[in-house]
Parts: sequence; C-alpha cells; structure tokens
Amino acid sequence: MRKRTDQWSMPFRYTMGVIIFICIAAFLIYAGEAVKMFVIAAFAAYLISPAVTFLMERTRLSRTAAVNIVYFSALILLVGIPATLTPIFFDEIQLVAQDVLELSAELSGFLSSPIQMGGLVLHLEQVGESLAHIKDNILTPIPEEALKLLETTSINVLWFLIILVTVHLLMSEWPRIRNWLIQLAPEEYQDEMGELYGRLRYVWMAYLRGQIVLMVVVGVVFTIAWAAIGIPGALVLGVIAGLFTLVPDVGPTLAAAIAIGVALLEGSTWIHISPDPTVNKLFVGGITFVTYLILINAKNFFVRPIIYGRSLHMNEALIFIAILSATILWGIMGALLIVPLMASIAVIMEYLRRRILGIPPFVDSGETQFQAPPEKFQNKALFPRKGRQKKDNP
Repeated sequence: MRKRTDQWSMPFRYTMGVIIFICIAAFLIYAGEAVKMFVIAAFAAYLISPAVTFLMERTRLSRTAAVNIVYFSALILLVGIPATLTPIFFDEIQLVAQDVLELSAELSGFLSSPIQMGGLVLHLEQVGESLAHIKDNILTPIPEEALKLLETTSINVLWFLIILVTVHLLMSEWPRIRNWLIQLAPEEYQDEMGELYGRLRYVWMAYLRGQIVLMVVVGVVFTIAWAAIGIPGALVLGVIAGLFTLVPDVGPTLAAAIAIGVALLEGSTWIHISPDPTVNKLFVGGITFVTYLILINAKNFFVRPIIYGRSLHMNEALIFIAILSATILWGIMGALLIVPLMASIAVIMEYLRRRILGIPPFVDSGETQFQAPPEKFQNKALFPRKGRQKKDNP
C-alpha cells in the first residue's frame, strides 16, 4: 500500500498548472463577450471608486454606505440626465428629421431629370433613385430587420444590466477580492505582492489624474473656441467636449458633431457675411468644422501624449503610437486602457526581471521611471501582517 504524501510531486504540480492555464485560456476565448463586459464594468468601477474613498476618509460612513451613495448617485446621473434632456430636445429632433427628409425628397426630385449646365448635360438619375430608396428603407423597415433590431436591443439591455450589477459588486467587494488575490501567492511572497499591487494602483490613479486634467483642458479650450466663433451655448458645448474626451476619438467626434449641428441650425451671434441666413449658417458650420479639426489634432498629437507622459513618466511618442494602434486593433476600449496597461506591464516586467536576476524586487523611486506610491497605497497599510516589526521613531 502506497504511503500518502502531504505534497504533490513536482511533475504533477507542473501538469496541473498547465491544465489550469489551458482551461482559463479556453474560458476567456469562449466567453470573450462576457470578458469584454467585465472589463467595461471594472473600468467604470475604477472611475468612480475615488469618490468612495473620499467619502470614507472625510466621513464615518462604512464602505457599504459609501458605495451605495456613490453608485446610485452615478446611476441617477447616467439615467436622469438623458431622460431629462430628451423631452426638451424631442421637438427639435423631430423638426431636424423632417427637414432632412424634405431635403432628401427635393434633392431626389431635382436629380430625377437631366441637369443642363451650359452645353454640359449631367445624368444623375441613379443618384436620385438611390436617395429615394434610402428614404423608403428608413421609413418602412423590413420586418426581418425589425426583429433583428429588437433582438439586438434586448441583448444589449441584458448586458447593460450585467454591467450595472458587476460595477456594484466590484465596488463593494474589492477589498476582499484584493486580499484573496494577494493570498494566492505563497505566504513568504505576499508582502511583495501587496507592494506590487500598491505600485500598480498608483499607476492607475496617475492615469486617472491625467485623464481628468485632459478633460479640463479640452473643455476649456473648446469653450473658448466656440465662444470666439459665436456659437450659442458655447459653455455647454465645451463641457460636453470635455466630458466626451473620456472616450478617445469617438467622444470628441460626437461632441464636434453636436457643435456643428448647433452652428448649422443657429449660426453665429456676430458672423454675418451675407444677407441670406442660410449662407451665414453654412459658413459658421464650416468654420466650426475646421476649428474642430485643428484642435482635435493638436490634442491627439501634442496635448494628450504630454499629459499622459508626465502622469505616468512614459515617452510621449510611444503613448501616441500605442493609442493609435490600440484604436485600430481593439476600438474604443483599447484606446481607453492601453496607456495604463502599458505602464502596469512595465512595473510587472521590472519586478520579474529583478526577481529573475536575484536582486531586490523593488528599488527606490529615484532609480525607476515610476515614483514610489504614497504611504497609504503601500502594502504595509493595506495588508497588515502579524509579526511585522514597527520602525522606531527617529
């Protein structure tokens, strides 16, 4: 009869490790959409978690109470603002949609017959027919497409509910999840894992500070630009541009589209180059579009890399290349996460390099590109262990 041993043999350990790794990789591939939604939820929780920390530090609220206050306040803003603004702009949206449809009908009728320009005759009948077909397809959707739209909408609503619940779960249970992750390491390395977590947390907080600075800069600059052009509601449009900067590339484009739409509908308060109001509005819309192109390229090429570079102590050109590459490969979420992920990977690789070489795993802030995290972010404050010796006061 074989004797029972307390530990697995080394080959069996490696075998089980490989099996677990393969199972996790297969799950991540199979549940790719769920993983993407979890990442979105984790990023949302990360964005609003500083408010929870602020409430806990400034008041005597428990974590549960602070999480509930911040979470439901954010939820009210997320749902309440669109619900409040939709009735206000509903009539305007209807008028704009009606104008677009009438313009499409007039243009289709105009192109249905040959156009004579001097001795030149243009045949654009096919373009007119295409516009008529597009209008008919918009107004009379095919039942199969309507069913697909309903199915997609239902699935998106379910994913949205999953994200909401996951955000609350992460915010409420993160201390336990964090401690559980730390305790996965052998006991003699848990202090190092706690210190590594503190440094990674500092990187992500630095990225968040840089993102806030970028939003403020973009909001102020666009507010000044729209006010200089004379667009009504320049302050509101500038605030929208700053807030939408959180979503790289797509957000600023949507903010600019709103500003251009206001310029085309309302014109400028002081630019009047023609007695015809339509000409003035088109001219102001063109100026708004050109201004947006100049400012957005200045932000992408200069302001954003500089702010992120200074926040995370990374090369500005490298950040610019990484953001563009991530946008092409992974879309909006890639552009949002690539910078802090690169900084986190740099911290982890530096730790592994020093461990492999047999030298101390961490160095002072003066010897690395990342500053050491503040005392409250370090392991000895977050993960107190028994038997740790206290330093004597100098």
